[in-house]
Amino acid sequence: MDPTKEQLEKTVDIYRDTWVRFLGYANEVGEAFRALVPVSLVWGSYAVATAYVTADAVDKGKKAAVAHGDNPGRTTKVAVAVVDTFVWQALASVIIPGFTINRVCAASLYLLGRTTRWPLPIRKWTTTAIGLSTIPFIITPIDRSVDYLLDSSLRKVYGDEEKHK
Repeated sequence: MDPTKEQLEKTVDIYRDTWVRFLGYANEVGEAFRALVPVSLVWGSYAVATAYVTADAVDKGKKAAVAHGDNPGRTTKVAVAVVDTFVWQALASVIIPGFTINRVCAASLYLLGRTTRWPLPIRKWTTTAIGLSTIPFIITPIDRSVDYLLDSSLRKVYGDEEKHK
């Protein structure tokens, strides 16, 4: 293994190994609070999550550029790293979890309205608590599902050796 690859493996990935990773969950938190806050704040949470996804994809592209040096096909390897990371993160961190939390919260608010006599503010706070408590349970299944989806589709185009890391 050459020193460049060793250094890349030993360095801390700020987008995966630090608190910055939690920025990818901003939209899920925004969706959980949708019943309580202005919609502009929910959209702001999507902006934060999308910025995280974009920054991670750019970072993986830079790392791929360093790892492949001046080798032939470098541009392709960098493009694959960026596209794979961006698509994976967009699906696993923004689109699918955002939709899931949105629907869990909408369903819980509706069901609480039909089955309880709680005042609306209590129902909204309960819906938010349900949405927030759902987040840890959906992460792993969504990540695995997105891996399967990309392994079955996009990654077949460029080969498994360049998988999202």
